[in-house]
Amino acid sequence: MLSYLKKILNPTDATQERYRRLINFEAKIGGSLFGKVEPTRQRRFFCLDERTWVWHEEWYDEHKKLHRSTVRYDVHPNGIYKVGHDRSRHALNDQELENFYAAVRLYGRKIEKELNQLIGQA
Repeated sequence: MLSYLKKILNPTDATQERYRRLINFEAKIGGSLFGKVEPTRQRRFFCLDERTWVWHEEWYDEHKKLHRSTVRYDVHPNGIYKVGHDRSRHALNDQELENFYAAVRLYGRKIEKELNQLIGQA
């Protein structure tokens, strides 16, 4: 019984690797939704699970120092909350909600298009 529970609770390395690769694939596509990304910058936007979205950026400044910024969006029945790098949490205002919904719709269309192209190539 314990062995069975471990299999359920601890997916195989192969399963975890497929999930990681899919998230990375989607994150790159999501990061490209909002315009060109400079060569010194990485931008990622993705759906981590059914209630969590992530916006992540990394860039180097003129002194070659690495900077990182991550914002998590937690979706709840009573609203969407933005959690920043300082762990502060606040509900999205009306404009932020409109922007978030637009980004999510665009993300969904782009991911579906890219996946359909991949499936068609297989």
